[in-house]
Amino acid sequence: MVLGVGAGIAAYKVCELLRRFTESGHRVRVVPTEDALRFVGEPTWAALSGQPVATGVWAAAHDVPHVRIGREADLVFVAPATADLLARAAHGIADDLLTNTLLTARCPVIFAPAMHTEMWDHPATQANVATLRARGAIVLDPAVGRLTGADTGRGRLPEPDELFAVGRRVLRRGGPASDLAGRHVVVSAGGTREPIDPVRFLGNRSSGRQGYALAATAVARGASVTLVAANVDLPDPAGADVRRVGSARELRAAMLAETTRADAVVMAAAVADFRPETVATAKIKKSGGAPQPIALAENPDVLAELTRERDRTASGQIIVGFAAETDHVLEHGRAKLARKGCDLLVVNQVGEGRAFGTADNQAVVLGADGSATDIPHGPKEDLADRVWDLVRERLVR
Repeated sequence: MVLGVGAGIAAYKVCELLRRFTESGHRVRVVPTEDALRFVGEPTWAALSGQPVATGVWAAAHDVPHVRIGREADLVFVAPATADLLARAAHGIADDLLTNTLLTARCPVIFAPAMHTEMWDHPATQANVATLRARGAIVLDPAVGRLTGADTGRGRLPEPDELFAVGRRVLRRGGPASDLAGRHVVVSAGGTREPIDPVRFLGNRSSGRQGYALAATAVARGASVTLVAANVDLPDPAGADVRRVGSARELRAAMLAETTRADAVVMAAAVADFRPETVATAKIKKSGGAPQPIALAENPDVLAELTRERDRTASGQIIVGFAAETDHVLEHGRAKLARKGCDLLVVNQVGEGRAFGTADNQAVVLGADGSATDIPHGPKEDLADRVWDLVRERLVR
């Protein structure tokens, strides 16, 4: 693979990304821009990669590197992708080895932008990003956080582990790298918590791993991803726009707001069916007798509400629900599919170390068209990829 390095202060983080790839067995050729070497020098890249490093097309010209490197690559990953580098790539400018490589590569290309917020938000940058995405490149949205100096905002390079996860998913998947390019998808993940008092809540065992796998896989397939996360203690997937919520009503508000222009919605979050009717303002203490019963009120049915809104607007949106069942799995799943009105329902059995909090999952995906797709036991990202395959087949072109 080729690791292209742009001239940004975040180049120091790319050293760790390089180490992740080389330690997992990939042969990595680092191709920095000339100014990128002002941040991290050539000896560092050469030592970490074990490969020669050059910025121009004239080094080892007899090997025709400006053509050969791109042709031989299985993946080109550019990080940090500066505003200048995005502009040159979008306009086909080939004035150094990296931009020549981008023009000759016929493999998947990933850009991980990093720059100040104003530069990312500028119409010129956004137009360049749109151009690259339209051509099939995967351009990740930058993270929100501390930037150079005292500035904070969108424009931060995602962490190396999350960037590595994107690259690994693209390489592992094979085939079209950006078959969800141009699509906006919204995924919910985690489990809602309904407060009883300031320190206690009603909740469930969902870790959010399956929802995060769905979000990360969609990013790796080129989609614009909004992730609504309920009480999840996992690193934000690189390239996803994360909205954090706590209770079922907060999740409902976020989903209704975020899904208005979505092509597809996946409700993977475990939403509490009930909440306490009243929330104590102070911690409930033991009184020495029997505790007072907690009266419950029913929470809104977010999935059913999303499908009703979709049907009302005739938007053509594809909606996927999840059903976690402990018994009579398919029977309950088919009943829920009919009741909720979604296009697909991912039905899995939970309990006894299955699904919740694990790295693996298995499921049957029921379709409103009467289909049933069995997804065997395996990593949650495999299930996520299969769900997106089914969604993609149903999206209107």
